[in-house]
Amino acid sequence: MGFDDLRSILLSERETGKLLQVPPDLFDRTHAEIAELLKKVYAIEDPLSEEARALIEETIAMKETMHDLFSIRSRKIVALALVHAEGNYYDREEVKRMLPSEKTMFDQVAAGLLACQGILLKNEKQPLVPAPAPVAAPVPAAPATPAAPAETSEDDWEAAYEAGSAEPGEAGEQPAPAAAAAAPEEPPLTPHYLLVRVRADMDTFMGIDGRIYALAKGDIVTLPERNATVLSDRGIVTAVTLPSCK
Repeated sequence: MGFDDLRSILLSERETGKLLQVPPDLFDRTHAEIAELLKKVYAIEDPLSEEARALIEETIAMKETMHDLFSIRSRKIVALALVHAEGNYYDREEVKRMLPSEKTMFDQVAAGLLACQGILLKNEKQPLVPAPAPVAAPVPAAPATPAAPAETSEDDWEAAYEAGSAEPGEAGEQPAPAAAAAAPEEPPLTPHYLLVRVRADMDTFMGIDGRIYALAKGDIVTLPERNATVLSDRGIVTAVTLPSCK
C-alpha cells in the first residue's frame, strides 16, 4: 500500500458522505509499508542525509494520512450508530462496507446509546449491584520461627525484567561465591542518550529511537547518542555536562 494509493482512498472518502468500500487489509498493509520505510531509515549511516529525510517525510505523511482516514470513517460510523439507536432509517449497505474492527465499534456505540436512552429517556431501572461482602478483621500472625538460610539461586537474564523471577536452586546446592554468582552485564536494550544544547534551528528529523525531533536554537534536550554525535560533528549541538553532586 503506497502513499499515492492511500492518499487516493482518503480523498474519495472525503468527497462523499457515505462510507466507502476499502480493501480489508488496508491498515495492515499501510503499517507494513511504514515498517519497511523505517527499516530503510535505520539502515542509512547518516540519519540527516537527504535520502533519510525523504524517507522520514514519506513515513510521516503515510501516518498522518492513515490517521485522517480513520478519523473520517469513524465519524461516519458514529453517525450511523446514532441514527440506528434513534430508530431511524440508515443505509445497511454502509454497514456491510465496514471493516471488522469498525463493525465492532458500530455495535458497541449503538449498544451504548440504546442503554443510555433506556436509563435517561425511558426511566428504566438499572440492575442492582450486590453489596460487597464484609471484610473480616485480620488475624494476628503467629511469631515467625527462625528460617533456615536461603539457598543460592541462579539469575535468569530474561527473567531479570520481572520482579522476583529468579528460580530456586536445587536442594543441597552449596552457596556460590558472590563474585562468581554475579551475572555479566548485558548490553542495553535501548540506545544511549546524551544531554545536549541546540546551537541552531534545524528541520524535523527522526531519531534512531523512532521518535520525531524538532529542535530550535537554545533547546536543551536528550538525544540518542548516535544522532547527538552526528549533530555535534556538524556544530549543531553541544554536549552538556551536569555538575557532580558532593
